[in-house]
Amino acid sequence: MLKAAVVLMTCCFVTSFTDINDNVKEKINWLTIEEATAKMKVAPKPVIIDLYTTWCYWCKVMDKKTYSNSNVVSYIKEHFYAVKLNAESKDTIQWANKSFIYDSRNKVNGFAFYLTRGQLAFPNTIIFGDLKEAPASVPGFMGPKEIEVILKYFGEKAYEKKDFEEYVKNFKTTWR
Repeated sequence: MLKAAVVLMTCCFVTSFTDINDNVKEKINWLTIEEATAKMKVAPKPVIIDLYTTWCYWCKVMDKKTYSNSNVVSYIKEHFYAVKLNAESKDTIQWANKSFIYDSRNKVNGFAFYLTRGQLAFPNTIIFGDLKEAPASVPGFMGPKEIEVILKYFGEKAYEKKDFEEYVKNFKTTWR
């Protein structure tokens, strides 16, 4: 009987330090470019594109620290269509009635050049307010605190009324 009690207490002690909801953790529903384009036509929302490469260390850190943060996840899910796109994709990508192909000389897809205006850096957070606008490109790693202002600027459609510098002046970050 004592042995069973010790085993039970040990199990309770171990599980009290373990997050049993790891598998239930909310995640971003990453779409393909085609899926996001189709959804935009039916119910317009801004599009966020996580432009990454498989070899990029900071891309992996951003996945782990930023795109798994509960504030970031819930905000993106509510206000954006989210696309994760490998900049080195060899697939032909269709966007805004244009086709983009892999550029073997530069080892990236032409769509990555378009999204970044030729300023390739990874990770790169790309946001389209709508299909007719040029993309906003934010190169480099951003933690939840840094990405908050950008997500809310587009998620609240503040970009329709004021420029980013004006928006930032009055912005108070709340995410950690």
